[in-house]
Amino acid sequence: MTSTDTIEPIRLAPPSAPGALHAWLSSIARGFLTHVLPPLLIIGFLVLIWQVLGSRPGASLPAPTKVVQDTWELITQPFYDRGGNDVGIAWQLLASLKRVAYGYSLAVLAGVSLGVLVGQSTWALRGLDPLFQVLRTVPPLAWLPISLAGFRDGHPSAIFVIFITSIWPIIINTSIGIRNIPEDYRNVAKVIRLNGIEYFTKIMLPAAAPFIFSGLRIGVGLSWLAIIAAEMLIGGVGIGFFIWDAWNSSRISDIILALVYVGLVGYALDRIVAFIGRKVTRGTAAS
Repeated sequence: MTSTDTIEPIRLAPPSAPGALHAWLSSIARGFLTHVLPPLLIIGFLVLIWQVLGSRPGASLPAPTKVVQDTWELITQPFYDRGGNDVGIAWQLLASLKRVAYGYSLAVLAGVSLGVLVGQSTWALRGLDPLFQVLRTVPPLAWLPISLAGFRDGHPSAIFVIFITSIWPIIINTSIGIRNIPEDYRNVAKVIRLNGIEYFTKIMLPAAAPFIFSGLRIGVGLSWLAIIAAEMLIGGVGIGFFIWDAWNSSRISDIILALVYVGLVGYALDRIVAFIGRKVTRGTAAS
């Protein structure tokens, strides 16, 4: 090596971390632009219109800024408890969710069982389907007087109304899913000689799961609708009675805030059932 020779430095390839970070940030940006920004813009536009209309003299409904001002304590202190029915809006929502959990769970157990029966048995289909089709058209509040007469208590009556309202889409969708199981699946079960329990767990439920979870999503939405209506009449702690009590006290801002929370909770319930459905069906259930 001569004195004029120099040693060239070793040039390493740039680390992949910046590239991965850039791709991750780009993915987040695309997701924001695709899924978050459009509803934000539409909601902002609607709130702006509401603000303009609600700020006019003699407006029937308060503007969004007035709603926030009137309900600031409910927003910032959702868990206060002054005894009796004077509790924060979070406790009202939790009381309603507790009733929904009881009624909806019973509807899931009974609805899936009856749906399997109707889907498997032609005799059961002919005998029960007309009854189901008639009963499912009865409005939720029409069941409340009957349940109050039978249970003589508001809490089980509300649970019954949730149950009887949400069970029908579960039954119908489950039975459709069972009847649509491919004949090849049934033939395979016969060839490998699966017993009743094995056929139910390994063939029937996985094949019908997308239909079942479609019914479960409709059912949970109906459960939330039913409890709001039922609680307006049975009283006690619950978001439905909170709305009715606010109406009787002319607290319109409280009603609007409660409606926002009701919508958000209903959306969350639907998303939870949809998420479970995607996991159980491995992405074949509708999202």
